[in-house]
Amino acid sequence: MTAIDDRVIGIFENLEVPEGFKAELIRGEIVMTAGPDMVHNLIVLAIQHQVPYGRWRALTTQDLTVPGQASEPQPDLVVFERGVVEEHGRLLPSPAVTLVVEVVSRTSVDRDYRTKREMYAEGMIPAYLIVDPIKGVCVLLTELSRPSGTGPQGYMSERTSKFGEPVPVDVLGIVLDTTDFRTYA
Repeated sequence: MTAIDDRVIGIFENLEVPEGFKAELIRGEIVMTAGPDMVHNLIVLAIQHQVPYGRWRALTTQDLTVPGQASEPQPDLVVFERGVVEEHGRLLPSPAVTLVVEVVSRTSVDRDYRTKREMYAEGMIPAYLIVDPIKGVCVLLTELSRPSGTGPQGYMSERTSKFGEPVPVDVLGIVLDTTDFRTYA
């Protein structure tokens, strides 16, 4: 990392985020967004409740660290296997994560579909679920490519399902029920 990255990280780590806002460090930029819509929160809650607690941890508001990047994203939901990491501290290393979930808002479309897609793949997260209440779809990205030093990591498989259709999440061994997912008003 560069000196600028280090300064931005220092500012980010000491940032006082106003109540009702969320701050993330995305590729060297501090991104602050307003709190989510209730539709957003209910989708996250529905997914969290479907993750088997005996094997997995499913956390909201958990910051990640992405090796080699000036990024500390805070996905809407982070799922990792119990016992994979020590369960303390502010940052969870992205390679320890099995699934990240982002629920798209009107202001996060490009970030969720493009920037975070690239970032999570480069962070070696096996599965990325984009839940889009604008379009009423879930997009599950899996199967990381294994570049030979010539390009960035990427997701090779993309499966889109409409709200109401089941979403098989093989990395967790579950089929996600999306019948309660709603679109934004």
